[in-house]
Amino acid sequence: MQTHIQADMRTYPMNSQASSPEKRKTRSLTFELVEQLSAEIQKGTLISGQKLPTEAAIMARFGVSRTVVREAISKLQAGGLVQTRHGIGTFVLAQTDTPAFRVNPNQLSTLHDVIALLELRISVETEAAALAAVRRTESNLRVMQEAMVAFSNAIEEGRDAVAADFQFHHEIARATQNTHFADMMNSLGAQSIPRARLETTRTLDADRLAYLRRVHQEHESILNAIAAQEAESARAAMRTHLSNSRDRHKKGLSSHH
Repeated sequence: MQTHIQADMRTYPMNSQASSPEKRKTRSLTFELVEQLSAEIQKGTLISGQKLPTEAAIMARFGVSRTVVREAISKLQAGGLVQTRHGIGTFVLAQTDTPAFRVNPNQLSTLHDVIALLELRISVETEAAALAAVRRTESNLRVMQEAMVAFSNAIEEGRDAVAADFQFHHEIARATQNTHFADMMNSLGAQSIPRARLETTRTLDADRLAYLRRVHQEHESILNAIAAQEAESARAAMRTHLSNSRDRHKKGLSSHH
């Protein structure tokens, strides 16, 4: 099985069509589908443990494309509402009013907050990467690779890469085969990716492009270590990746003083 991701990072255009009417419509339809499915889960129309209808059934019911359905399910996963078990289907997760651990959006409103969460993620995800290297399955590796490709494609097309970024980290947590790691990542959600909270720019300027390329390369180092089942290398690669993010935001903090 090929473990190195061959993604051409050299030519990411400043995509002037990133906000084309067609893409704006896809984003809008995705948002609407997320809202509708979320409401059904919250109301109990879709109950905990229930398997979601197939992609084709959702497409037919709501009159949307496969892309919209997949993006909506990705966002529901990031929000901790559903969980996909590969080869089986996507299932509704139990919704509790008082989760044992949760980070609310208003707890991530400043650079201080984001740095504090990154400190937590370094401690948890560094060890998760080491465990994933020992315990990962071929299925786990496939999903990590899919997330890498999605991240690469998002950059190339000038789209938001946060969902793919979170999916990559979430699958590492799942690959530990210890549900507590995956549950914790579910609790954090996609909002735990710093760009999801702090960056408002929509354009891929040269600095941001260089940063996203570096993130992609760091993800590749983590994946290659996990694929090779090298626990210490995986631990080191994850620590480097998250520490780089923390240090970047610390620089941003000092520049604000």
